[in-house]
Amino acid sequence: MKLLHIITGLGSGGAEAVLWRLVANDRQSGNQHHAISLTDRGIYADRLEQLGVSVHTLNFPRGGLSVRGLAKLFKLIRQIRPDVVQTWMYHADLVGGTVARLAGVRAVAWGIRHANLDAEHNSSTTLHVVRLCSWLSGLVPRKIISCSAQATRSHQAAGYRAEKFVQISNGYSTQSFKPDAHGRAMVRAELGIAENAFVLGMVARFDAQKDHRNLMSALAQLKRRGLQFKCLLVGAGMDQANIALRSWIEEADIAGNIKLLGPRSDISAIMNALDVHALSSLGEAFPNVLAEAMACGTPCVTTDVGDAAVIVADCGWVVVPQDPDALADGMIKAHDSFVIGGVAWQARQAACRARIVANFELEQMCEKYRRVWQACIER
Repeated sequence: MKLLHIITGLGSGGAEAVLWRLVANDRQSGNQHHAISLTDRGIYADRLEQLGVSVHTLNFPRGGLSVRGLAKLFKLIRQIRPDVVQTWMYHADLVGGTVARLAGVRAVAWGIRHANLDAEHNSSTTLHVVRLCSWLSGLVPRKIISCSAQATRSHQAAGYRAEKFVQISNGYSTQSFKPDAHGRAMVRAELGIAENAFVLGMVARFDAQKDHRNLMSALAQLKRRGLQFKCLLVGAGMDQANIALRSWIEEADIAGNIKLLGPRSDISAIMNALDVHALSSLGEAFPNVLAEAMACGTPCVTTDVGDAAVIVADCGWVVVPQDPDALADGMIKAHDSFVIGGVAWQARQAACRARIVANFELEQMCEKYRRVWQACIER
């Protein structure tokens, strides 16, 4: 098959990472992949090109359109002549899917990567696009691929055509994400953290859905209860330039416990450097960071958002969202389990990795995508 992926952008988000992993692992299938970013090259354009993927950018303004960009998109689709157009995220679903149909491509698959549609934590532009997509879901896509059960339910409730949904959980390379004592030691040495220190962390861009303020409030409780810990914050916006984040840290009086690392390319090593990964989100679909941490043998404390509880199962701790008391209690339970250590902690670490290997391996995801693409063509 000749496949064209149309995505809103190629930055450091979860959808972008899944696209890259999917293409990288699908190279042996004989499929030919092309990619179009509605905005810029981000961090994944170079990586995709290294895999032999042709990458085109349209430089649309964030949240907007341009006549020149739309014309270029139409022209590229006609030139590439894909068997299937796979779109990723709302704006790409709407714009990429619609233009693909106008350009004569009937086999279009939309990609849903979001679950929380409440008005308080989503922009009005995003919600308008969701409404437009719900109206067009009967006309534009042949299939709608959702990454989580919660995302499927929320979009069907919003009016998306229920019979078109296929759920494909994210998949991970358990050879790239695995226990790595050397990586752990290198990151801790770089940051001046002792091997026996208890280290929490959260890998997530700065975004309202991630609810970092919830995390800061919970960490303040840990400090008040006398726990000794360090917390690594990794991702876009997680640096000293983020005034709002710095004010929350100062308000919580935890500046000495926090290390702001910004974006990192060594996420597997970061996950190994942590003893526990915490996720404080108020909205997710299928949070990649939980599976990535667990594949490295790192237990997780997470809010009960999207399919987080499905990923973690009984290997970690699941708490209600937007409740710093509950998040703090979960992290304290994790800390106490870590301190006891021994065979029980080692068994928990092994169970984390075993769960990802058994249920969320990369090839499982790739095979499911291939089946959907073939079904789009054969309809």
